[in-house]
Amino acid sequence: MTDTTSSAPPRRSWRDIDLRAVAPFVALALLLVLGSFVNPNFLGFDNLSNVLTRSAFIAIIAVGATFVISAGGLDLSVGSMVAFVASLTIMFLNSGMIANPFLMLVAAMLLAMGIGALCGLANGLITTVGRIEPFIATLGTMGIYRGLTTWLSQGGAITMRNSELQQLYRPVYFGKIFGVPFPLVAVGLSAIVGAFVLYRTAFGRHVVAVGSNEDVARYSGIPVNRVRNVTYVIQGLCVAVACLLYIPRLGSTSATTGLMWELQAITAVVVGGTALRGGVGRIWGTICGAFILEIVGNIMLLSNFVSEYLLGAIQGAIIIIAMLVQRSLVRRS
Repeated sequence: MTDTTSSAPPRRSWRDIDLRAVAPFVALALLLVLGSFVNPNFLGFDNLSNVLTRSAFIAIIAVGATFVISAGGLDLSVGSMVAFVASLTIMFLNSGMIANPFLMLVAAMLLAMGIGALCGLANGLITTVGRIEPFIATLGTMGIYRGLTTWLSQGGAITMRNSELQQLYRPVYFGKIFGVPFPLVAVGLSAIVGAFVLYRTAFGRHVVAVGSNEDVARYSGIPVNRVRNVTYVIQGLCVAVACLLYIPRLGSTSATTGLMWELQAITAVVVGGTALRGGVGRIWGTICGAFILEIVGNIMLLSNFVSEYLLGAIQGAIIIIAMLVQRSLVRRS
């Protein structure tokens, strides 16, 4: 006699929820509530739109950082890379090599993407082929990119001189698509592409595997060095996209452009639930983390409780707290 009864699937409880994945969105919701109490204009469409638009640079860079960190790497050079790529792009725009303004702008964008990819590849090769720790390797390239930018600008600023190009380029940052600021559209597209690659492709699974255990990944036939190199190239491409959004905002760069952006990008990734040790990557959590950082700064600006000049200190405290929370959650699981 056969037993025709089927076993019911186990019932899930709140204890099965991945708190590291949910925590950033809960924190964002709490910040929105706090902001509404601090200033009645905080939840206004104009204020939130401006806040989220300003977070676009860090959010896009942090998408690339999610790949690098998930694979067990680290990139401290992204802020300096922003200054370097943006400076070369503006210098190309000022060269007037192509008479047609539209074609000139397209060529400049392609150039920026190419430079960003090469800078990322350089970081990857130094860490994989050179076998230098990512912290030291990217600390070195951070100095190189920042030094080259200072040399190119001669310690001053590099500014777009062609007013026609400026007007043509301006909508890339200030324009809107169906009422949504273009930088937010760029953030959404970057997150969608990043999430698809990380969650739905073999490469994404390889990234997580390499970050989880490099030796096991290598024995499984995964080309560890190639995977890590590609993650740094993705980081460089994300930096280039952020540069393309940043240039029309001010039309100028200097040696201080992108200063401390590496701290903000890493903080957004960690706050978003990605493990700094590698093996776990959360693209949407990273985007949420970038929004959290900008909203914290906006609340500080709208309130009189904490000086806005302490924003860097607050961001440093946030990443330390996020690491402590991650460690406590790992111990409980």
